[in-house]
Amino acid sequence: MLPTHRRPTLPGKILLEEFLIPFEITQIEFTLHLGGTWTQPKLSAIIRGKRSITEEIALDFADALGTSPEFWIGLQMDVSLWEAKQKRNKIPPLKLSKGRRKVKAFS
Repeated sequence: MLPTHRRPTLPGKILLEEFLIPFEITQIEFTLHLGGTWTQPKLSAIIRGKRSITEEIALDFADALGTSPEFWIGLQMDVSLWEAKQKRNKIPPLKLSKGRRKVKAFS
C-alpha cells in the first residue's frame, strides 16, 4: 500500500541505507562489482532519486545483492505511482445502477 502523507522511500535510498552502508561498500566498489556500463555517477543518480530503476538495473541489483528484480521494480513502481497520483486530477466514480445493462456512448 502506498503511503498517503509522504513519498515512498526511493529505491536508491534503500540501496544505500540497507545494503551499501551496512556492508561498508562504497559506490565505486559497487559499480566496479557491477561492471559493464556502470559508473559512479549513474549509481549516484539512482541513489539521489534522479534516475529510475529500469528492468535491467533491477536485474543487476538482484544478481549482485541476492534479492529479486521484483523487489527493485516494486520499489520504483511505488514511487512512480505516488508521483503520478500527486499530479493528476481525480476522475469521479461512474454511477452505475443495477438495472441498466447498456452504457450510453459519449458523442
